[in-house]
Amino acid sequence: MSVQDEIKRITAPDIRGRKGGKPIVSLTSYHAHTARLLDRHCDFILVGDSLGMVMHGLESTVPVTLEMMILQGQAVMRGTKRALVVVDMPFGSYEASREQAFASAARIMKETGCGAIKLEGGSRMAGTIAFLAERGIPVMGHVGLTPQAIHALGSFRAQGRREEEWAAIEADAAAVAEAGAFAVVLEAMAEPLAARITRSVATPTIGIGASAACDGQILVTPDLLGMLPWFSLKHVKPGLNAAEQMRTVVRDWKDSVTNRK
Repeated sequence: MSVQDEIKRITAPDIRGRKGGKPIVSLTSYHAHTARLLDRHCDFILVGDSLGMVMHGLESTVPVTLEMMILQGQAVMRGTKRALVVVDMPFGSYEASREQAFASAARIMKETGCGAIKLEGGSRMAGTIAFLAERGIPVMGHVGLTPQAIHALGSFRAQGRREEEWAAIEADAAAVAEAGAFAVVLEAMAEPLAARITRSVATPTIGIGASAACDGQILVTPDLLGMLPWFSLKHVKPGLNAAEQMRTVVRDWKDSVTNRK
């Protein structure tokens, strides 16, 4: 019996079927070795365009290219056997037309072997999501704070802090769900709003800085590990201070070399 026969990889329909059930666990990964460590614990692993900031030191996700996403998607697929791998569609690869979105998504899936893609945007992207879903591409939606729109938003601030903003965000989530997304990320929004959306849509919600009531949760792995101490987020309590541990190990290595130990 082959390894492929022994381990069944989680699929987008599996995630969709978890609505209202056991919470969905997810983290980001950008390379094979981290993906291998996360694989047994995560239901899906997101190859996020956050790699632009946490790997390349960019100020936002906007400069990330399709080629960057494909390269890291290939690495994560090599490191996993069980988790569904979802790859972010980077800014500029899907907004121009439904046809552009299909071409980019098809390239990602063919060249990485991943099981789904994710794109940002609510009502304005509903037609694109439906177009992709009808053509066999599983799509994860993303509403609330959408980092690719940072230049329009002005800052990485939580959405829906005023109740008069709720209706538009709720409409975005509903449009994405109705268009056929198998799950939708709710990022950085008021807790009561995220809980309300979770109750109202038929597709699973994945929270990040949203609400414990969401059907699942995701974090950027370097944030969880405390690898980026200069970039703090209210919704993240690091489980490790990896940056300080790395400093200590490097300092000790330097001392052992300079002292000829």
